[in-house]
Amino acid sequence: MSAGDKTREIGGVTLHLAEPASTDLGWIGQDEVLRQLSACWLTVDPRDRPLSPRLVGPPGIGKTTLATAAAKLRGRPLYISQCTADTRPEDLIVTPVLAESGKIAYHASPLVTAMLTGGVCVLDEGNRMNEKSWASLAPLLDHRRYVESIVAGITIPADPEFRVCVTMNEDESTYEVPDYILSRLQPTLELGFPDRDDEMAILQYHLPFAEPELLAITVEFLQEAHALKLDFSPRDGINIVRFALKRMAQDREHPLGRDAAWREALSKVLGDEAADLDALSRRKRRAQESAHAPFGLGDLFFDPDDPLHPDLQEDDEEDED
Repeated sequence: MSAGDKTREIGGVTLHLAEPASTDLGWIGQDEVLRQLSACWLTVDPRDRPLSPRLVGPPGIGKTTLATAAAKLRGRPLYISQCTADTRPEDLIVTPVLAESGKIAYHASPLVTAMLTGGVCVLDEGNRMNEKSWASLAPLLDHRRYVESIVAGITIPADPEFRVCVTMNEDESTYEVPDYILSRLQPTLELGFPDRDDEMAILQYHLPFAEPELLAITVEFLQEAHALKLDFSPRDGINIVRFALKRMAQDREHPLGRDAAWREALSKVLGDEAADLDALSRRKRRAQESAHAPFGLGDLFFDPDDPLHPDLQEDDEEDED
């Protein structure tokens, strides 16, 4: 961004723009979902407007990378706004900052910068935001395509080339997104785990210096985890290989063996329980079943796996039958 492009004036207020994110990462596999995201951002008529999809899937699956690849295909700058539980409306739009001169300077968020420059914005992990923050974006996500900054006292319209998408993870630290926002964040594009060839290609792309045997062990582990419905992602695999490589290179005189280094990396990255995927899968399945099971009197006094739990004894007898 050149010096002349670092500010914009809206309603007599000078806004300092954010810097774009890097778009160097490539997208490997799952070409269909990339085409679907690109289609969301097309307009088929001057009266048409782009869609604002939400990308859903397990953490580490590459949702932000997908949006990065789609922005690169459009040839537009990419901006990423990281959403958190304490994100405020002004964090999403315009933030006042005390400048060196003692005056207030207004800094545009990555989202507003994308709006002004016709870029692409990714609202990353959007379901971690509270409803008040989402409410400030409601006019941007429908036909109005603008936001209002209370702190700067201005209304900011979006450039016709502006595009946005939202990534969402499913875990316990997320909020319920209001229905009036979900109706604006359409369609829903789901990302699944990559197949064996794509997963190997992803690891080779990020770790071109890793020995093939180490990558093969990791891909085999991840594929087994996917088959058992465990949420271990390519990101987890990359971290396992990286730590294993560092441990092997740490002491040149007494190098740690590949298998020992990999097992240690697995334990440190994913925990000791990851060494037995079958047992981990069974525990996860039981936890899911117990979450939906009726709560009995015995649950008040016994842990679910306690051999003295009366319901557990009944289940064991049924299994023997």
